[in-house]
Amino acid sequence: MDSQLMWQVVVVGVVSYWAAWVFYTRWFHPLSRYPGPFWASVSRVWTVLHVYRGEAETEQRKLHERYGPVVRIAPNELAISDPHAIKTIYGINSGFTKSDFYLSFRAPFSRYPDHFTSTDEKVHAERRRIVNHVYSMTSILQSESYLDECTAVFLEQMGKIADRHDTFDLHEWARMYAYDVIGELYFSKMFGFLKAGRDHLGFMASTDTLIPVMTLSAIMPTYVRSLFMFGGILFPRVRNALAALGNLTKASESAVEDRLAQRGTGSEIAERADVLNKVLDIYHQNGKKADFDLDDVKLEAFGAFFAGSDTTAIFISGTLYHIIKNRDIYQTLTEEIDHATENGQLSSPFIAYNEAVKLPYLSACIKEGMRVHPSTGLTFPRNAPKGGCDVAGHWVPGNARVGVNAAVVHFDKAIFGSDADTFNPSRWLGDEADNMSRYILEFGAGSRTCMGKHIAMAEIYKAIPQLLRAYHFELAGREMKTTSLWFYKPGRIDTKAKRRVK
Repeated sequence: MDSQLMWQVVVVGVVSYWAAWVFYTRWFHPLSRYPGPFWASVSRVWTVLHVYRGEAETEQRKLHERYGPVVRIAPNELAISDPHAIKTIYGINSGFTKSDFYLSFRAPFSRYPDHFTSTDEKVHAERRRIVNHVYSMTSILQSESYLDECTAVFLEQMGKIADRHDTFDLHEWARMYAYDVIGELYFSKMFGFLKAGRDHLGFMASTDTLIPVMTLSAIMPTYVRSLFMFGGILFPRVRNALAALGNLTKASESAVEDRLAQRGTGSEIAERADVLNKVLDIYHQNGKKADFDLDDVKLEAFGAFFAGSDTTAIFISGTLYHIIKNRDIYQTLTEEIDHATENGQLSSPFIAYNEAVKLPYLSACIKEGMRVHPSTGLTFPRNAPKGGCDVAGHWVPGNARVGVNAAVVHFDKAIFGSDADTFNPSRWLGDEADNMSRYILEFGAGSRTCMGKHIAMAEIYKAIPQLLRAYHFELAGREMKTTSLWFYKPGRIDTKAKRRVK
């Protein structure tokens, strides 16, 4: 009887707790006045399932269509689709800070949080200042010849595919190109994915395994994450994710150790003007003063797998897909590229970044690709200032989690026009271009703008015109399918290439 009574008490206690919790979240919680799905207001389980399906951006658009510009997607979290919220939330000195969402993406060996996962604004500013100059466009363009080497292999492989009349996956080849660029900039040489035509080292598979697990962990309450990862060891997917994390960590460590062994030998590798050597220069010249040691150098290489590879590949393949799909746009762009080449405005055999950025229609296509297919499909969550804050005309209580989803806000018709649902580069050639640029979140905003932005821009401005100048492309499959966990990834983009006759 005592045992039975004890279980009855436990059951009654649990039921009472949840009844009280539901009552509180629905009527007395500081966010209770905001609309949203019932289950989202009482538990983050709704958010986890919402993201697990891989259609986060599609479902969030539907939520905003149903409930309005501010939607409650968790007991203490709001998603906001009003573009004017961007400056308030993400602007410099906004008072909003990164939430604990980002902690799940932190490298296991980091002494200080990396640039993406740091939640302390002061620490972030101090650590970013140490390496900021390495990632300036001027610095990145000192490595432009290494990007050209990757482009040469990309063009060669496209030629072989074209000669065989094969169909290829545009996104997969964009990934191999982006990863090989990271290999050149951080790991002394290309990883060899383009030459092999496949992920022969398993790095791409590792990030494919890691990102979904890390994302699901990130949207869970912090007190559940350890249990999720520990319990997840029973499941192959989580075990594979942990193994993948180890593989990427070892690769980063090996790259730094190998480069250190070359320093002072006068070898070509030791003299490369790439990102890794510049970061090592900081370590050797200012390491003690800046508290920047070898683990911090390794962290820069480790972060490149995530910040500089898949995101860039999504950017390139998503933009190219829409260009190729819209044949009038495709023709207008190729004519601009051909005309600039004939007039000596574009170099041969490789187009320089500083030449490509001067092509107005190419720039318009790239900006439009950035708009319609951003690299991420979730909100960038921030914690509101302790005293609360007005966001786009709505009062947000202190410490509430809020965010804007680029894949939602980029389609706002009040900002981008009545045809915001279509791919139309010409919108960037009008008087509203500068205003529209303020509402693009491809690389984040404010002081937390992506550190690898200039690497990505150099790649896309060089790769797209180079490919379109050399080959004629057509889509060979159905509409592009996407999966949205953290990355807003295209599925297979079946494409055919044919050598252009000049």
